[in-house]
Amino acid sequence: MKKSAFLLVLALMLALSAVTLVGCGSDDADDTDADTGTEAVSDLPAGVQAIADEGELRVGVKADVPNFGLQDAASGDFSGMEIDLAYELAERMGLSMDDVKFEAVTAKTRGPLLDNGQLDVVIATFTVKPERLEQWNFSDTYYQDEVGLLVKTDSGIEGLADLDGKSIGVAQGATTRDAVLVETDAAGISVEFFEFATYPEINAALESGRVDAFSVDKSILSGYLTEDSMILDDGFSPQDYGIATKLGSDDLTTFINDMLDEMVESGDMDTLLAKWNLK
Repeated sequence: MKKSAFLLVLALMLALSAVTLVGCGSDDADDTDADTGTEAVSDLPAGVQAIADEGELRVGVKADVPNFGLQDAASGDFSGMEIDLAYELAERMGLSMDDVKFEAVTAKTRGPLLDNGQLDVVIATFTVKPERLEQWNFSDTYYQDEVGLLVKTDSGIEGLADLDGKSIGVAQGATTRDAVLVETDAAGISVEFFEFATYPEINAALESGRVDAFSVDKSILSGYLTEDSMILDDGFSPQDYGIATKLGSDDLTTFINDMLDEMVESGDMDTLLAKWNLK
C-alpha cells in the first residue's frame, strides 16, 4: 500500500507540473493586459512610442474657431473637428480621451510651443506653406480652404475692390496679411492692416467699426457670421491645413499620415466633416 500511495503521489505531481508549464504560455502568446484583458498597442514607431510611454498626448488647438477648435467658457472643454482628430490620434497610440491634454494656441504661439517641447502636435487650422516646411513637419492635408473677407452687410462693400483706402483686421503671426496683400497689389488698391491676437478681437473690431473687414480662412469666418455681416464671394490663396509636429519627427508624421489615409478610405473623414458642418 505504501508503494502504491507513493506512485499515486508521484503521478499527481507530474500531472500538476505539466499543467503549470502549459499555463506559462510561449513567446507566441497574444500581447494582452492581464488585468483588463484588452490587447495592448504594439509595434509603434519610436517617436510615437515615446509619447505613448509618457501616458499623454499634448495637443495645441484653437480655442476660438467654431467647428474646428472652440473652448467652452464655462466648462473649459474643447470641441470641434480638430479636437476629434486629436482623440483619434490618441486612440491609435493606445491612449484614452482623458490622456489628451489640450492647450489653446494662436497663430503666433503654436510654432514656438512645438519648438520648445511643450506640445507633441498642433492641430489648429495650421496652413502648410513652403517656408513653414523648413521649420516644422506637416502631415498631408486634412482640410482645404481659402482666404476670405467678412464685412458688415450695410457697409456697401461687395468685393475686394471696394476696400480701397479701407482697413482689414488679421491675426498676428498668420499668413493672411501676405495673401491679402498679393491680391490688393494685383488689383491696384491700397488697404491698411491691423493685427490682433485672437479672432474674437478682430470680430469685435469689425462690429465696432475699428476695421472695415475681417480676413482669415472662409471656414473660420463662417463661425463669426451674423445677420448683420456677410462673407464676400471673393476668395484667394488656397489654404491646406496640416497637423504639425517638431521638425525631424518623421516617424510621427508618417503615423499621422497613415491615420488620415485610413480615415479617408473608410469614409470616417467625410463623417467627421459632416458632423461639424464643414464642406
